[in-house]
Amino acid sequence: MSIVSQIKPLVVKALKELYDQEFTGSELTINITKPEFEGDYTLVLFSFVKQLKKSPELLGNEIGEMLTKNNPELFKSYNVIKGFLNLTVSDNYWIHFLQSNFSDNKFGYHQSNGKRVMVEYSSPNTNKPLHLGHLRNNFLGWSVAEILKASGYDVIKSCVVNDRGIHICKSMVAWQLFANGTTPKSAGIKGDHFVGEYYVKFNDEHKTQVEELMAKGMSKEEAEKQAPIMKATQQMLLDWEAGKTEVIELWKKMNSWVYEGFDVTYERIGSDFNIMYYESETYLLGKKSVEEGLAKGVFIKKEDGSVWADLTSEGLDEKLVLRKDGTSVYITQDLGLAQQKYEQFHYDQSIYVIGDEQNYHMKALKLILKKMGKPYADGVYHLSYGMVELPSGKMKSREGNVVDADILLDEMLTQAEKKTTEQGKIEGFSSGKLKELFDILGLGALKFFLLRVDPKKRMVFNPEESIDLHGFTATFIQYTHARIKSILRKQSGVVSQVPIAIGTGVDSLLKLEKELIILLEQYPATIEQACEEHNPSVVAIYVFNLAKLFNTFYTEHSVMNAESEEKKQLRLKLSEMNANIIASAMHLLGIKVPERM
Repeated sequence: MSIVSQIKPLVVKALKELYDQEFTGSELTINITKPEFEGDYTLVLFSFVKQLKKSPELLGNEIGEMLTKNNPELFKSYNVIKGFLNLTVSDNYWIHFLQSNFSDNKFGYHQSNGKRVMVEYSSPNTNKPLHLGHLRNNFLGWSVAEILKASGYDVIKSCVVNDRGIHICKSMVAWQLFANGTTPKSAGIKGDHFVGEYYVKFNDEHKTQVEELMAKGMSKEEAEKQAPIMKATQQMLLDWEAGKTEVIELWKKMNSWVYEGFDVTYERIGSDFNIMYYESETYLLGKKSVEEGLAKGVFIKKEDGSVWADLTSEGLDEKLVLRKDGTSVYITQDLGLAQQKYEQFHYDQSIYVIGDEQNYHMKALKLILKKMGKPYADGVYHLSYGMVELPSGKMKSREGNVVDADILLDEMLTQAEKKTTEQGKIEGFSSGKLKELFDILGLGALKFFLLRVDPKKRMVFNPEESIDLHGFTATFIQYTHARIKSILRKQSGVVSQVPIAIGTGVDSLLKLEKELIILLEQYPATIEQACEEHNPSVVAIYVFNLAKLFNTFYTEHSVMNAESEEKKQLRLKLSEMNANIIASAMHLLGIKVPERM
């Protein structure tokens, strides 16, 4: 139980005894006391003033006096500044807290709450390899899933593979035209990269053909439609939906190349899924949903045969749900898949980790499901995130200027090796252990850099900045963890389980000791906040501040040469709990922490 959750009922009880007034814990605002004031936690008094008809100063003194008098084991003192009651928690409480939790590897985790959440992330297209934008998506989805698990939810991680549609046919047509039978194996290229090259070739050829048609007097819009390569692609999509054998065989072959490549990248970045869905298997379910929506009057069919959802009365626009030729669009599949997922798992919430360029699409999906009377409509949650850009600007797959995930991962490993070697911290490592260390540091730096920013914000990725040993980075936090482990090894990893003797070597806590314990105690609340906001940056900021505070503490106070044996044991326990929570928090971000650096 957090200290705030302990303080609230005591305040409620004091208000009842002092003023015979009923309040609830939810009506109380208790914050961490600002650094410039004395105290640990602050009760905001303004909300009581009108009801109790007393000045804030008088209220604060009366409540503070009762709390400290009736709960001496918890409160040491109080002071009142304007409309705020600042409470100082007793050192004994903090020492007992540390003694009870220092070795608990699951501190901060919640028991099962019986609720089920699906987290859908990654959602790659089988016409190109994973790139930097996919990495932010994967890291966000995986981390949010782990934070939900830590908060007591039953979590199902899912991935929808966009393995059909006009964009897939573009790569297929280009391979037919330009490959001359070349395969990833014969070309010596990873399968997803190989297919991605033909997606770029398609767009290059399309651009050339459009220019030729425009030179003959055709408008750009018409030329883009009439270009032979585009017409061939549209025909291939129709042939695919009709089940034409040779088209299906080519589609299976090229997708298999891509999946082999994806698997390598997923394993490397640590992304895993409980269930995979494929658009090729779900789009027909979506067509059934369209038929259902037509029958219910949710959709309208226009004269050309296309089907639309009219959302204008809800402040949106008309949304296409089926093309005039009967082929599906993205929302067709999404309608069918939402139904399938609910029938399989009966989730309480379904989280879609999708970029903010799809905000309108996701609003429309949720609204359509509500109009259709689906019981799971309210559970649809769009975890919208900003795009990742490079210092040079926005990436575009069709132009071939994206940063492939594999290439970026290689660059991060190189940066980790360079920075670590520059620091001269590689003595005593075998070549195998060094490779493992560089992988941990490189991938950790990348994940932390992409997760430390609020998901809603767009960001610019800078590889060199991400791996700075002294900055707001995973490397700094990983180094702090390794530093603490070194301290504990000097003690042979043995920290006494005997309670710290109050009144002998530990009759009070020094300022930094107390600040560290208070910050450690806030870890469960940090997980809770990150869960409520679906925001891993809350954990990233917390663990960075924890590492920073520990380094300040360690600079000021010796652990192994403490003033007394009791102080030494207290600081060893403090160090061990710091290491455990750093490791736990970094795990929630998908980042490993080395024992040595």
